[in-house]
Amino acid sequence: MRTFESLSEREILALAISLEEEDERIYADYAEGLRQDFPATATMFDGMREEESGHRRRLIELYQSKFGEHIPLIRRNDVRGFINRRPIWLTKPLRLDAVRKEAATMEVETRRFYEKSADRMRDASIRQLLNGLAQEERSHEFRAGELGEQLDETARGKEEAVNRKLFVLQIVQPGLAGLMDGSVSTLAPVFAAAFATRNTHTAFAVGLAASIGAGISMGFAEALSDDGSLTGRGHPWVRGAVCGLMTALGGIGHTLPFLIGQFQIAFAVAVAVVLVELMAIAWIRHRYMESPWLSATVQVILGGILVFLAGVVIGES
Repeated sequence: MRTFESLSEREILALAISLEEEDERIYADYAEGLRQDFPATATMFDGMREEESGHRRRLIELYQSKFGEHIPLIRRNDVRGFINRRPIWLTKPLRLDAVRKEAATMEVETRRFYEKSADRMRDASIRQLLNGLAQEERSHEFRAGELGEQLDETARGKEEAVNRKLFVLQIVQPGLAGLMDGSVSTLAPVFAAAFATRNTHTAFAVGLAASIGAGISMGFAEALSDDGSLTGRGHPWVRGAVCGLMTALGGIGHTLPFLIGQFQIAFAVAVAVVLVELMAIAWIRHRYMESPWLSATVQVILGGILVFLAGVVIGES
């Protein structure tokens, strides 16, 4: 890899052309990926793509007037100091917040490149163009950082609603499924072991094993359920990781109290933790799944109580 200091004026201009072409294509991919769910933001990226295309044309015209027709191939990955860009434009569906953050980072890097390049130039016309492009990239930087704030209230409201829907599909639903499974399904084995042995260590070991096993099982089941390409539920392994982690946490929550040596105290604390878990599940269902509060509470608590009693009865038998 070359150092920036080793580049000639001709190579710096060639690199600038390459950078503008890459940014133009990335913004085109952002616009295309966001068009269905976030049309207003996609239109803004279309505008930014057109401006990057204009920058590239101006750079090419200046290069041709100074150095001729042949433009050497030099790219960002050929020069030290550039940030490695994550190809989030290949992710389907695109996450709006990630795109906004990445666009702002791109503009900051490009502006700094132009400022540093202008300082290297001896030719006044090249320095003038690079300084001008640096100022334009600065305005892009602010625009990228404020994407969404520039939309009118109607467009912003629609995009926020879609963003919330995607968050529910990709994070809340698999996380809630895991939390419910981990919190409820592990109640029976944990409390059955506790009442069968009256030994807190045994109950903790059974609960830990059940929680981790359920987390692994639910994680793989969620990841293999669908690839998200048609449902819009996001990357399958992200959903699987969220579901598996929440499943394990749901079971470990009421398992940890059995680290307490005295059985009665450990049991009382575990019951309190179970009640907190069930209320948390009911709140999440009410908050994100739009379930009526009373209905969500009754369903979750009733199911939890039945599983809890099953564990106690089996353990006492």
